[in-house]
Amino acid sequence: MDLDFFKKSIPTLRFLVVFSIVGITVFYQLMSQEERLKIYNPIDINPRLVDISKKNLKKNHKISDFELINQNGEKITNKTYENKIYIADFFFTRCQSICIAMAYNMSELQDYYKEDDDIMFLSHSVTPSIDSISVLKEYAIQKGVIDGKWNITTGSKKHIYDLARKNYFAVLDEGSGDDSDFIHTEQFVLIDKERRIRGFYDGTEKEDINKIKKDILILKKEYN
Repeated sequence: MDLDFFKKSIPTLRFLVVFSIVGITVFYQLMSQEERLKIYNPIDINPRLVDISKKNLKKNHKISDFELINQNGEKITNKTYENKIYIADFFFTRCQSICIAMAYNMSELQDYYKEDDDIMFLSHSVTPSIDSISVLKEYAIQKGVIDGKWNITTGSKKHIYDLARKNYFAVLDEGSGDDSDFIHTEQFVLIDKERRIRGFYDGTEKEDINKIKKDILILKKEYN
């Protein structure tokens, strides 16, 4: 009786063994898959943040070519950031509200990555008529900016505002970049080596700064 029962149970046992092996294999494959950061295109972003010229674009969004001047009077272009991961933000030196926390957190990130040549930082002044090179230089010294690591930049107001609205999607409001136009945003934007947006963060929040560190770790694995 016991022997017959055992014989009848063999197919069931075989099934359970095979099922277990397959299940364990699938489980470990899923666990071993590397986490990847999202690649943001205009279609993925709050429509209020996206300029009308970019709305509904589903793929291939990249930060366009740019030309700015940094705190040392040096020309800064997309070539400066070629093959680099970088964090971009928009600020002005006279800001006494969110920019204080943003500058502190960007400085903290700079120190955290100061030995990592893959990581750079790019700040754009939203009041370029006020933030001259000499003003930016003084600001950079106050904030402990490392030359070649973090560029504090000025340039054409229209160009900077187009970057904010049509490339980094960092601000909600609309405008043309004229004299009366003004933007103010706490956004930090993570850009990969292909000039693609990989994350948005509140630059005033410590929790988001910690998330940037975790996300950069994930992003760097794509290039290893």
